[in-house]
Amino acid sequence: MYLVYKTPGYILCLMGAFFLSWGGLLVREWEGGDIWQILFWRALFFSITLIVFLYFVYKNEAILTVKKSGLPGLLGGITTSVGFIAYIFSMAETTVANVLFIISTQTIWLAIFGYLFLKEKISLKTFLSIILAMIGVAVMISGSLNKGSLLGNVIALFIPINFAFLILLIRKFPKLDLVPALFYGGIIVVIVAFFMSETILISKHNLLVAFLLGTFQHACGFICVVIGTRSTPAVVVGLLMLTETLLGPFWVFLFLNEIPPMSVFVGGSIILIAVIFKTIEKKRTKPS
Repeated sequence: MYLVYKTPGYILCLMGAFFLSWGGLLVREWEGGDIWQILFWRALFFSITLIVFLYFVYKNEAILTVKKSGLPGLLGGITTSVGFIAYIFSMAETTVANVLFIISTQTIWLAIFGYLFLKEKISLKTFLSIILAMIGVAVMISGSLNKGSLLGNVIALFIPINFAFLILLIRKFPKLDLVPALFYGGIIVVIVAFFMSETILISKHNLLVAFLLGTFQHACGFICVVIGTRSTPAVVVGLLMLTETLLGPFWVFLFLNEIPPMSVFVGGSIILIAVIFKTIEKKRTKPS
């Protein structure tokens, strides 16, 4: 476990994006239509993996570490759980490319929330990036109006919005440990999905898919990103995380031949340009 902390941050962020990019393909491999089953088992394996990680890292202080996160950690967990649920529901309603391109707007939402709640100024370039990103989302959604995926696009918007709110909490409470917040999020989803699902009994195939989703795709992805962010400039993290946006649609195209409508590529390209424009602007204005 400690080897993870010795790995360069940018490599961990790249690894995290790589792990997370497999989510769409694995969700597509689920046999059956009960979304709450996917959420229950994915969150269960996710929570178990985090418990193991916390134990090996913090030993006997693992429980104390979770308690120390307090109310901010619980709020972070609630926020995270909404994002977890929105991810699976949006993947079931629209294409993987739609979801991942919309997720990439999280940098823009951070700027908006920073202005609204932390009174951080928004530069002209940031404002233009926000407008450009919103145009990209609008193009993607408009192209899905006749394809039954409008609901999926709208649900997908909750993912970057909730992620941005989580980061806002961390900046508001600098001592907040993000790993316990993720743990809370996983447990909340397990409880909610247990009561919402008609049955938690699944096939061996789905059990394997859930294990891969919860342990490798979800937990390993988030752990790598969280630890890697500590030693990697925010602008670099933002650019490296675009790897998930680019690889996710490629996996489902390669293995399942899922081809999204052209509006997704047009709108997604606009969003990527907006995000890169925002991160480059941040890098250039960073004091030397």
